[in-house]
Amino acid sequence: MSEADEQPDRRELLAVALEAAHAAAEILVEQAGLREPDGVRTKSTPTDLVSAADVAAERAIRAVLERRRPADAILGEEGEDRAGESGLRWIVDPLDGTVNYLFGIPQWCVSIACEGHVGVVLDPVRGECFSVLEGEAPLLDGVALTPSARDELGTALVATGFGYDAEVRAAQARQVAQLLPQVRDIRRLGSAALDLAWTAAGRYDAYYERGVQRWDVAAGLLLCRNAGLAARALTAHGDLPPGVLVASPGIVDRLAALLA
Repeated sequence: MSEADEQPDRRELLAVALEAAHAAAEILVEQAGLREPDGVRTKSTPTDLVSAADVAAERAIRAVLERRRPADAILGEEGEDRAGESGLRWIVDPLDGTVNYLFGIPQWCVSIACEGHVGVVLDPVRGECFSVLEGEAPLLDGVALTPSARDELGTALVATGFGYDAEVRAAQARQVAQLLPQVRDIRRLGSAALDLAWTAAGRYDAYYERGVQRWDVAAGLLLCRNAGLAARALTAHGDLPPGVLVASPGIVDRLAALLA
């Protein structure tokens, strides 16, 4: 049997993910609140920011993966992709919620997943660590999560996020305006990974966002699916890019129809 055919030890993978997430968080906490105009640059648009802290945090994650999982592939937001030989791939977002982080808004996190096997969303601000093994209930600091079981759309609290491109945001604003009268309320806080973790924990009844990247949602979707929530892919439409929707099973199809 080849290395790629062997079943991985998921608890060992989770231990690696936790070590890597805490290594990144240590750097981010140290640098939080620092004014670093020379360390901030833009990516896709002038509103899409990346800081020196993002890069340093991903470097710390990769150092852990290089030491403990040198044969695995890596897909990270800030670094080059690494090919692997094991059949496993790590999906890494060293700092999800960069704009919040740079503006001193305490809603950001580290998100790490070994694709299809384990996921970790670490919130250093609140000291909360969400974790999941495929096939098992997701946990918050060792306690099983209880997601929403809401079946009435009109009383659902829905989280979302917006893209960086102005035309996309205009289209998203139109969709939010159509959705808002149909639900209890809408929240937009700025970290997709935390939004998904909080949905898995029942703090939201649903979450949707268009234009998210794989590293934004890999760990969070694993949390939500293993919590028993329903996930749907949102297809592109006009200026709206594809995206994801997760919700309690009782409201997911009605939400999907409104967002189609």
